[in-house]
Amino acid sequence: MEKGIKNVRYGTDKIFNEAEDFLPLLGTDYVELYVGNAKQSAHFYKTAFGFRSLAYAGLETGVKDRTSYVLEQDKIRLVLTTPLCPDGAINGHLNRHGDGVKVIALWVDDAAKAWAETTARGAESFMEPTREEDSHGYVIRSGIHTYGETVHIFVERKNYGGAFLPGFRPWNSHYNPGEVGLKYIDHMVGNVGWGEMNTWVDFYKRVMGFAQIVTFDDKDISTDYTALMSKVMSNGNGRIKFPINEPAEGKRKSQIEEYIDFYHGSGVQHIAVATDDMVKTVSAMRDRGVEFLYVPDNYYETLKERVGEIDEDIAVLRQHGILVDRDDEGYLLQLFTKPVVDRPTLFFEIIQRKGAWSFGKGNFKALFEAIEREQEVRGTL
Repeated sequence: MEKGIKNVRYGTDKIFNEAEDFLPLLGTDYVELYVGNAKQSAHFYKTAFGFRSLAYAGLETGVKDRTSYVLEQDKIRLVLTTPLCPDGAINGHLNRHGDGVKVIALWVDDAAKAWAETTARGAESFMEPTREEDSHGYVIRSGIHTYGETVHIFVERKNYGGAFLPGFRPWNSHYNPGEVGLKYIDHMVGNVGWGEMNTWVDFYKRVMGFAQIVTFDDKDISTDYTALMSKVMSNGNGRIKFPINEPAEGKRKSQIEEYIDFYHGSGVQHIAVATDDMVKTVSAMRDRGVEFLYVPDNYYETLKERVGEIDEDIAVLRQHGILVDRDDEGYLLQLFTKPVVDRPTLFFEIIQRKGAWSFGKGNFKALFEAIEREQEVRGTL
């Protein structure tokens, strides 16, 4: 496949011409993180990211082995789960990986069919179709394993009217800071080991019917010191996009190698969340304590020549360190947080698309040099 975007126009309601439709996905249902302290993590995501309380499960709801807090902002749902017992799978995940994404849940019309289709194509089952019900109706969930210890859960909720899922109760909290303008999950990036990228690209093609829409090699994504390779996979309606990264040879240790060293395996590197007002969202998050990667002033000296006319004031973008890139469809604004956990693993991307459906290729050099500066401070470059 040629590098870059395929010669198709695409968007949230347009079909990628290579994706198959045997697994229709309606969107991202929720993302579940295993964390060391769910109560404190929930406070952080509410305070810093503007999420609001939605639902809760734990001892008070009859769950004895874990506690989960569910947060919501527009179409984004985060589930933060902590074990209550000294042993078990959640503890093992935390011991090995630290805080990180365990579940990428996908909203479907038929969870049993989604499980049957994917396992028939070679996926390893994580959870057979299971009906869960309470007084608000029922949900059917199923699941499969993906890279590392990450799993996809298929969620069928058309017959459910509760706050989140059976077993959860509404979480009514008087502390709900104002939202910062995050709308939905634009894409989620997975880091995999040396030589594993094509294995997982094939998995998403063969098992889930995704199309490969973008390819970046080590010439596209490199600096004087480090490099990586990436391929972007998408489902048919473009609502689910998964870039898959692997390391490439460089003079020093790349961010992907650093991630794998500290996460001890493959996993979700970052969650890209969309906004309709980049400056307002980034400003609000910075005021609430979120740390972003530093972009040097000289990035903006030739910005207009590189991207052409834009609606935003370049001086304001410079003030907030916001990156800009353009493709044939329009342009985008993006900025990346520093890791939001103690290990240099999980971070977030804030993105605003103004027509563009690419991933900021023109910003790669500036972005990865910014990451390298952080690696140098950590002593891991």
